[in-house]
Amino acid sequence: MKKLVECVPNFSEGCDRNVIDQITAEIDNTEGVKLLDVEPGKATNRTVVTFVGTPDEVVDAAFRAVKKASELIDMSKHKGEHPRMGATDVCPLVPVSNISMEETVEYSYKLAERIGSELGIPVFCYEDAATKPERRNLANIRSGEYEGMAAKLKDPEWKPDYGPAEFNEKSGVTAVGARDFLVAYNINLNTTSTRRANAVAFDIREKGRVKREGNPLTGPIVKDENGDPVYIPGSLKAVKGIGWYIEEYGIAQISVNLTNISVTSIHEAFDEACKKANARGLRVTGSEIVGLVPLKAILDAGKHYLKKQKRSLGVSESELIKIAIKSMGLDELGPFNPKEKIIEYMIEDDNSKKLVNMNLQEFADETASESPAPGGGSISSYVGSLGVSLGTMVANISSHKRGWDEHWEKYSKWAEKGQEYKDELLKLVDEDTIAFNKIMSAFGMPKGNDQEKQARKKAINEATKYAIQVPLKVMEKSYESMEVMKAMAEIGLPSSISDAGVGAACARAAVVGAFLNVKINTQDFDDKKFVDEVMNKGAELEKNTIAKEKEILGIVEKKIKEL
Repeated sequence: MKKLVECVPNFSEGCDRNVIDQITAEIDNTEGVKLLDVEPGKATNRTVVTFVGTPDEVVDAAFRAVKKASELIDMSKHKGEHPRMGATDVCPLVPVSNISMEETVEYSYKLAERIGSELGIPVFCYEDAATKPERRNLANIRSGEYEGMAAKLKDPEWKPDYGPAEFNEKSGVTAVGARDFLVAYNINLNTTSTRRANAVAFDIREKGRVKREGNPLTGPIVKDENGDPVYIPGSLKAVKGIGWYIEEYGIAQISVNLTNISVTSIHEAFDEACKKANARGLRVTGSEIVGLVPLKAILDAGKHYLKKQKRSLGVSESELIKIAIKSMGLDELGPFNPKEKIIEYMIEDDNSKKLVNMNLQEFADETASESPAPGGGSISSYVGSLGVSLGTMVANISSHKRGWDEHWEKYSKWAEKGQEYKDELLKLVDEDTIAFNKIMSAFGMPKGNDQEKQARKKAINEATKYAIQVPLKVMEKSYESMEVMKAMAEIGLPSSISDAGVGAACARAAVVGAFLNVKINTQDFDDKKFVDEVMNKGAELEKNTIAKEKEILGIVEKKIKEL
């Protein structure tokens, strides 16, 4: 899966829609990113924008938007209720999937450097990108706001991380950072009392509640040596929360901000709210996610609740999402549509033409048509996915067998492995067809002069190499997946033993079939060293696969006779 980063820039314009549209158009017109949300505020005179994409493209889109904001917004004339210091006030990057915070920080530095050097705007880095402890907190950087920045920049302690140490009167100062994903999450209660909802919120939020002498409700507030209230911490870290009454729904909610879902996850917050609410005679009836959420957060929740039920975690992605929705009541107040609520689903490419999204009839018809793709490589990959799906089925059935409850985790781990193999092989179904189409596109390139001929030859070689690597990967994954079928032949439910055997036979067909594709694609490839390496590896995989199938079928045949 590709790396994804979210960006949430705040621009100091919330009234002039024309200005806002010009800024967001810079983002919307950048390939590789998707504009998700634009929220202007008239009172604050500020617009919060959310977009997501691959890291380099996000940095490019962010820079273009900051540049446009610097052209259109004059901070010397700006007024608004929200604290602010620049035309682009803040621009945080947030890791979404397949990227670490450390990598995200490096991308934030790339963005900050471009803003400072190319636009002449002083830039401070904050949160995880902070270069000094006192710069981690955005409030410290923004202290003094736009009006105080000219004097602040003269202080050597407040030399910008990037850009000139001189005040930019028109654009002000920008803070670029890297922070964890923040989830706005509301938990529904079976009460109309805001005070009761607040009590539960104070129980769980990190800040907790004020400490009082004597009576915890009416006693004098305890204060520290600076005269500030002393707080009794709540039970969850990286959680903010209050209680409120929602007239639209006729219920009270705990409104929660999960500021770091790697510290406190959505399902942990939900479970803890249930526990604290029950202790106060209340009941949690459901919850709602405001805005978007990373896929991993929902999948982790689904696995968490399956584990509590002592059920196999090796189920499909869609099943995990369904379990998460039902377990946390995410659809109580309205539909929870994963395509609209999960970031990765919001930005995925159009799936209408993907082979794996066809039904069985459509897939067979497409294969049987006069089009040369999908061909043997795609079919081999699909057969491999079906094979390991059978092995996974045996694992899931075995984990759910009455009387085998103490072994559910063992089978669950095998089912999870099977799901991983299945998903990888399904991706390769379309990947093989994409590889074939790349070859056809390369052959269709112009060849009218030497330069065109050279470019065409290079493209053909690159496409052919890719078309060799894809079926080779099908061979590797299909062979590796046989560990699931072997395990299930040995320890799976006896009545499903034949399914493990069929799965092994499918894996063998996938390997042998994919090797045929490797062979035909290497015929005219120039790099003989690469071809020799691939052919030797393919021959070894085919040999090992045939031996593994024989071993698994031997186990299966023996156990069938013993039934």
